[in-house]
Amino acid sequence: MKNKNSLNRKAHFLGTKIRNLRKRNRLTMEDLSARCIKVDAESAPSVSYLSMIERGKRIPSEDVLEVIASVFQKNVEWFLDDIPEEDAITPSKGSGGGINGMALEPNFLFSKDILQIAIPEMLSQTGTSGRQFAHLLIRAHQEHHQNHFPDLERAAEEVGLKRLPLSLDEIVTITKQMGLQIKWFRKTPLAVLQEMGISESHVVTSFFDPPSTIYINQIMKAQPQRLKYNLAVHIGHTVLHDKDGMKNVLVTGRNEISPLQAKNAKIQSSGMDAQDILYAWRDFECSFFAGALLCPKVPFRQMLDRNGYEINTAQLAGVSESVTMRRMTAASPYPHWHYFDAYAPGKLKAVYRGNGIPLPWGNMSAVEDPCQHWSVFRKISEPSTGTSAQISILNVGDEPRIYACESVKVQDLAGNSHVLCSGIDLNPAIDAQGKDAIAIAADLRQACVTKGGSSQIPRSIKKDLMSVAKILNINWVERGIDNDARLICSRGAVCPRKPSCYQQCEAR
Repeated sequence: MKNKNSLNRKAHFLGTKIRNLRKRNRLTMEDLSARCIKVDAESAPSVSYLSMIERGKRIPSEDVLEVIASVFQKNVEWFLDDIPEEDAITPSKGSGGGINGMALEPNFLFSKDILQIAIPEMLSQTGTSGRQFAHLLIRAHQEHHQNHFPDLERAAEEVGLKRLPLSLDEIVTITKQMGLQIKWFRKTPLAVLQEMGISESHVVTSFFDPPSTIYINQIMKAQPQRLKYNLAVHIGHTVLHDKDGMKNVLVTGRNEISPLQAKNAKIQSSGMDAQDILYAWRDFECSFFAGALLCPKVPFRQMLDRNGYEINTAQLAGVSESVTMRRMTAASPYPHWHYFDAYAPGKLKAVYRGNGIPLPWGNMSAVEDPCQHWSVFRKISEPSTGTSAQISILNVGDEPRIYACESVKVQDLAGNSHVLCSGIDLNPAIDAQGKDAIAIAADLRQACVTKGGSSQIPRSIKKDLMSVAKILNINWVERGIDNDARLICSRGAVCPRKPSCYQQCEAR
């Protein structure tokens, strides 16, 4: 047996290995402690001591480790660093596939104290703003929970009484009931522009001036759907944050400024202000609240179901396409969704990946080799109007996955064109019908490779996919099946086409 010093030097992954074994065997810490007592009551660890071991706060003695090893029928040496753990249990961005988390081991390097020092240094060296990092954290939280926030849903339903659609007059009435008054402006006050640090390429659509006044841009009078959303966000700020005195500014434009960061005039600088995460979180809360108020979950799900999840359901709900497509991800009983709001040449203003699909571009830095066959990419480049349905095959890790999406090009109030895209991972739906999704995706991938990157969907595969589309009741999945399927990749460097797109470019 190793001496104590040797054990300390080789126990960096010990806590993770014990936790993974315990979870794989579906044991609670109480269960494991009880089983250890049956092996050796004198050396058995308590529940609290097991917790500290798993979190890397304590290194067990040789006797304790022998007891734990006996419970799991492992050699003691297996728990030490020189025996790797092949299947670490780490957080996932959704059971439908995608990016898994990383094991935070050796644990002592991921302590709160060390991270508090390392994160600001990392942001400074990479030029990442505190706002960007805060939104990355929130997006990861949103995706981990697959866009389910029952407390925000309930708060919105209590205010809107689950009415769908809510008219502009009803929203105005709710605004007044909250003790808020509405005033209009033609030119954004210079103080607001300076405070936000925004350029003339952006349009301030509204702002809340404490203690109880909402100022609305006159141009919003011709945009009732967007006006309703603006008011709903301010209602959310009132309900959730009790009008806490912070100026709440809504801005539209290619690089939209976070609505609740008016106090932080240097949000584009690297580093992190102490309130960055708080403001970003409140930004997310108000936005989610606004969607839930305008499209209450159960009535909106029923409306989507009646209309086959068509994007033009927005007209029936009295909201914009953006609100409709974002709320689909939260209201649908099928959890494996993604959503992109993309500006040319490759800027993702908004991202949601409950199905873990890789990003087609970066949303914090430019990507030099984006795949041009993503639907959202093609739609930006095309002059076409209307919606576009696409079936795509993408390797995620070592597994081929089939995605279906619907994209639509719209304009913001600043006159910038951008593309909204909602999509789903079809693999879980295929598996749910007793089919082998990986095998079907591999066959479809090969059909596309053979045809140079895109192909009509073979009849046998089309039958399976059409069956899934009928069960999901999503019309644009059916439309996508009638079109050619396309190979896409996360980056051009791993292009699955033969020859690859980048080899073709080099040849030209």
